[in-house]
Amino acid sequence: MTTKQPITDNTLSRSPMVLLPYQQRWCADTSAVKVCEKSRRIGLTWGEAADSALLAAKTNGMNVWYVGYNKDMALEFIHDCGNWAKFYGLVAGEIEETEEVFVDGDDRQAILAFVIRFASGHRITALSSRPNNLRGKQGRVILDEAAFHESLSELLKSAMALLMWGGQVHIISTHDGVDNAFNELVNDIRAGKKPYSLHRISFDDAIADGLYQRICLRRGIEWTADGEIEWIADIRASYGEDAKEELDCIPKNGGGKWLNRALIESRMSPYTPVIRLDKSDEFALLPEYNRAKEINDWITDTLEPLLDGLDKSRISFVGEDFARSGDKTVIVPLLQYPNLILKPPFILELGNMPFAQQEQIMTTLLKGLPNLRGGAFDARGNGQSLAEKMQDTFGADIIEAIMLSESWYRTHTAPFKSALEDGTLTDLPKDEDILNDLRAFELVNGVPRIPTTRTQGTDGKKRHGDAGIALLLAHYASRELNVGQIKVATRKVKRKSKLTQGF
Repeated sequence: MTTKQPITDNTLSRSPMVLLPYQQRWCADTSAVKVCEKSRRIGLTWGEAADSALLAAKTNGMNVWYVGYNKDMALEFIHDCGNWAKFYGLVAGEIEETEEVFVDGDDRQAILAFVIRFASGHRITALSSRPNNLRGKQGRVILDEAAFHESLSELLKSAMALLMWGGQVHIISTHDGVDNAFNELVNDIRAGKKPYSLHRISFDDAIADGLYQRICLRRGIEWTADGEIEWIADIRASYGEDAKEELDCIPKNGGGKWLNRALIESRMSPYTPVIRLDKSDEFALLPEYNRAKEINDWITDTLEPLLDGLDKSRISFVGEDFARSGDKTVIVPLLQYPNLILKPPFILELGNMPFAQQEQIMTTLLKGLPNLRGGAFDARGNGQSLAEKMQDTFGADIIEAIMLSESWYRTHTAPFKSALEDGTLTDLPKDEDILNDLRAFELVNGVPRIPTTRTQGTDGKKRHGDAGIALLLAHYASRELNVGQIKVATRKVKRKSKLTQGF
């Protein structure tokens, strides 16, 4: 019998071109722990098998431990790994598929396993159920369809022990409900609580990367645009009401309030004021000079004393949700303290305020905040004008114009909620409208956002989660726009030269 030679690092790429782009991105990610929320049947486990076969076959590779939740998954993975080894050519020793029995801790429970051994001395072992003794193993652990394991949290504890000696943990799954441990893990990663790499591959993402073309190639079918549209419609129809969870990575039972009242009230303080300034329709008809003069008097009497009283040693951020009429423009400054706690010194609400006077007030506010590091402005619709003016005045690296979207909410709401939960964002005004705005966030298609329906404020006028969005944007600014003290000092000189006129 001829023994085939194990491969080395330079034999083949870790991401063969036969893989689709999303499969390549997954394989190319060398993070110690990586997680993927995905659509059904897009071939990610097949791509994982390609990478695992290379890893186990290399002389400096490692063992691979695959954990599915049933025997069929284990068999399918081990066959895929065997096929990849054959595809690579002279890279592995004689491929041996065997059945082994493991002892599961003190219970002495037999666990069926399927094994491929490589000439490198490493092996791939696919288990048909969860072993409690993963801590005694070393190498890469793959947890497939993690949401469907009986005790994912306990399994993760065992798997993470492999990291100490250079192991890897790969977690792959479709969703199984909003309260599932896998969805909680994904949310923890987005919130920054877990330092893991996160991938998201929906059915539409896979189609865009060529999934249907690959299926046509595999089945010997001619690809056409009309055929792809019809195929997509058939697939979605077959899943029915489960399509969002099974194909679009949106966990079920995603309705209801996102922030509970007890959490919000625990982060409120009666000492943080809300400054409200509402103007009548007649005010907008006054000559601009008269409007500017009246607002300048308000700035002198109300806003500047608040700004003068701020601790000048702090650094600051700001978030703004824009409205011209109907809703409120809400402006949230945040001060960061030495322990990295963020607190708003006040929240400012403007009702029915003309564009020019909003610019007048905002310019004064940003000039008066100590050591301004960043501001995030709602740039949808009419808000884009104010956002651009503030960028022109203070610099685009200080002020970011945010086009709120589902993907933006998905990425940045989890860290915001985490900051409320761990108390790093606190001392919000103890105010009914602020409370209701934060309570307005709902899970829409599994993503926290403000729905289209409006609420009524304590003044009888409509609101649309205005303070909630402004707080979210301010927290985003503190995370993403904290540019560093040296650069800020340079910008201060530029800012003075631009703002010598003022109002």
